[in-house]
This record gives sequence, structure tokens and C-alpha cells, in this order.
Amino acid sequence: MSAPFVLAVPSKGRLQENAQAFFRRAGLVLVQPRGPREYRGTLDGISGVEIAYLSAAEITSQLAQGAAHVGVTGEDLVREMIPDTEASVVLVEKLGFGHANVAVAVPQAWIDVRTMADLDDVATAFRLRHDRKMRVATKYVNLTRSCFARHGITDYRIVESLGATEAAPGAGTAELIVDITTTGATLAANGLKVIEDGVILRSEANLVAARKASWGADEREIARAILDRIAAEARARAFREVRARFAGCDARLLDSARERFGVVAPFGGPRIRVRERESALRPARGRARRGVNRAGFPRCCGDGRRQSCKTKRRAPGPGSSRCSARARSSTPWVRCSTARSRTAGSSWALGSCPNTPMRAAARTAACCSPCSTWRWVTGRRSAKTLRPR
Repeated sequence: MSAPFVLAVPSKGRLQENAQAFFRRAGLVLVQPRGPREYRGTLDGISGVEIAYLSAAEITSQLAQGAAHVGVTGEDLVREMIPDTEASVVLVEKLGFGHANVAVAVPQAWIDVRTMADLDDVATAFRLRHDRKMRVATKYVNLTRSCFARHGITDYRIVESLGATEAAPGAGTAELIVDITTTGATLAANGLKVIEDGVILRSEANLVAARKASWGADEREIARAILDRIAAEARARAFREVRARFAGCDARLLDSARERFGVVAPFGGPRIRVRERESALRPARGRARRGVNRAGFPRCCGDGRRQSCKTKRRAPGPGSSRCSARARSSTPWVRCSTARSRTAGSSWALGSCPNTPMRAAARTAACCSPCSTWRWVTGRRSAKTLRPR
């Protein structure tokens, strides 16, 4: 590649800030090695790219001549400065900033002029009365002529404006204007109003590619790398990541979300993660866990090493359980012989209390739920008993 790939961006103002932010979101950082006053730069991460900082009008001119491969400029300038727009450039993507409208504005005193058809009648009457054509101040000559031609207006004369177009009717240099506006506040401050169907173009900043530029294999590869990142960022903005964990999140709920909202689960369906730490296998201290006393024994079985269950026929609830006759014996709670391994599910023997559901490594329910992590041992004096901590 003899010549570098030229990317033209605005040199100052909000357009420059928004353009840099746009490329930064796509992972493309514009670098000015000698500081912000330098009008040449590079693109971080992609070699062979030269950043040209120009005004918006100069960018449009460079794209029309093929001196720049890709540039950021307003659509209004492209349509105005390049008459054969489709044959010279390609409007790749709208960037979402620099919004403005090219519109026809007339004095607010013209209360009968509300549409372009009304303006046509006024233009004809103005020529018959003053023996001259109505003057239109604008810097968008080509857009004005095409708009007026579409509406059949011929009795007008264009006065080119180099700036402060809104002041032309007040200064007496024109009867109406065609200018770019964002909020209409400047027009209203100068006693002007926009005609209802007088918006010629709704413009915004665009990423524009030049057809007349030199497009070799290297240039196409660089353009593909830049556009791929921009397209990936645009696609990512259309998605939102939602992370949730609740009891009702199951496969049925996920299928319903797919049908209604097009939800995508890239890592599979919902999963219930059970975090079993070593602290969860130890007896709780104080009253942190319901149904377990300070020593780690069920409250219904007292708090001594070999005390028997004293809640013979009490209803289930915190601190009570329906223990069997076997549970009401003097058999102590003991630690499983496999407790040397701290692996969840194998550290403690499953419980044998017949009225308690089996819940692996869970002692947070009612009184005898610890039966799922402890076991009864009868007739084994050599069994290792758990001492209170």
C-alpha cells in the first residue's frame, strides 16, 4: 500500500468530540501524537491509517474528490456539495449525533403562509405587486432549488449567505430564508417561523465512504476491520444482559421469555448454584441458625452430649419435631466416621430421623432438619461424639 488509508473527522467542536466518542465505543481510539492542535493522527490498533482533522465542508470536498477514503460529516453538506451523491459517495451509517433540519422559514408576520402552496401564491403576488421576484437567503443553493422545484415555485431569486442567515429578512436583504436549525430558537428570536411542510432534509452526522478513492486490497481490508468493529458495537447496543436468581426461574419461565421477548440464553438454561462452604458444615454459633442451639445440637434434643430428645409429642416448629421412639432414646448425636473429608455431601452421614426430610448439607429448617447432616448411632460406644465448640 503506497498511500495510507485516510479517515477524515471534524477538527473542532462537538462534532469532533462526538466522533471520537463514537469510534472509542467501537474500540477505535483516535490518537494525536503531538497534542490536540495537531491535524494529523493515527488509529490505535490498526496500522496504515491516517486521521485527517478537517472542517465538515472540507471533509465533504475530500470525499467527493476521492482524497479521503472514509469521513464523518453531515448529510446536509453531502447532499448540497455533491449533486450526484449516490454516484460519488456511500452513506454507510448514521452516527446518531449532529441532528439538524434544513428548513424554509418565513417572517412570523406572514400569518397566511403555512404551507409551501401558500408560499407559491405569495411569491406570485409579490412579483405582480413589486415587479421583482422574492429573494431567498441561503447557503444551501442546490437543496433550495430542488425543494422549490418539487413544489412548483418559480418566482424567487436566491441570495447566497455566508453566515447569520437568520438576520437577512430583518436587514432587508431577503424576504425569507432556507437554513439549518436544531431547536428553532434562533429563528423565533429573529421573528421567523418554519413552514409546516418546509423541512427539506432531516440531517445528522454520517459515516461516508468515497467511491472515487483508491480501493486496493489493503484499503479494503482496513475498511473491513473498521466497519466490523462499528457493526459489532451497533449490534451490542441492541442487547441488554440480565442476571437474576430466584426460585421461580426455571426452564418453563425461560421458554416463555424466549417466545415473548426473544430472550437469548448463551450459557444454557437456569442453574441453581449451591454454595457449600466449610463454614456451612460447622455447627452454628449463637442463634444464627433456626433449630440449632449453641452446641450444634437440635433444640429438641437438649444441649448436652448424651441428652435424649425431650419433645415427645410436640407439634413441628422452631425448636421442636416429631421424633420417633428411637430418637427419644439416650442415643447421642455423633459425627460421621467419614468426616475427615470436607467435601459437601460426604462429610456427614445422612440422617435417619424418619419424620424429617432428607436435605443434604442443610440445617436451616425446623428442629430436626440437622438429621440430614447427622446420624443416630445405637450400640456403638466407640463412635466419635461431637463435642460442643
